Amino acid sequence: MINAKDFFRNSDLLDALALRQLSHINGNWELTWDETNGEYMPEDDSFAAKVNLLIDQLGGVNPPAKYHDNEDRLAEHVKAKLNWNIRKVGNRWVGGDYPVILEQGAFNDIDQEDLLLAAAGRIKAAVEKGQEHFDEMEHSHRKMLADVLAIILYHRADA
Repeated sequence: MINAKDFFRNSDLLDALALRQLSHINGNWELTWDETNGEYMPEDDSFAAKVNLLIDQLGGVNPPAKYHDNEDRLAEHVKAKLNWNIRKVGNRWVGGDYPVILEQGAFNDIDQEDLLLAAAGRIKAAVEKGQEHFDEMEHSHRKMLADVLAIILYHRADA
């Protein structure tokens, strides 16, 4: 298991990277940390409550050893069912924008299970590399984790 609460605690970057791109759904994309409750303060027209729930869920997931396998399942779905001209070259998918591929694949991801596992695996990998907080992650890995979180929240926007 991972300590997702500590990993995302009072982040300066989480809202800008993961939530700003969802501002067309909820205009209040900025998060405020509530030190007393140890979570982001739920507000009207905000993703804060869903972010808190997502962080709790990530803390309860057993991260996979190979989180790319979970992302690959989503990309394979896009290739097979949506007939996108994408292919895996080495360890990368080419022929499309990777976050868009994951977003489209997630329409078949019941309860965003593969995305949750991928996010937990990305967090575990970061911590194993000494990056114990979201804001400390290497830039490109932080951006990808933010995109995965945004995709999960996008798919849960009406829930």
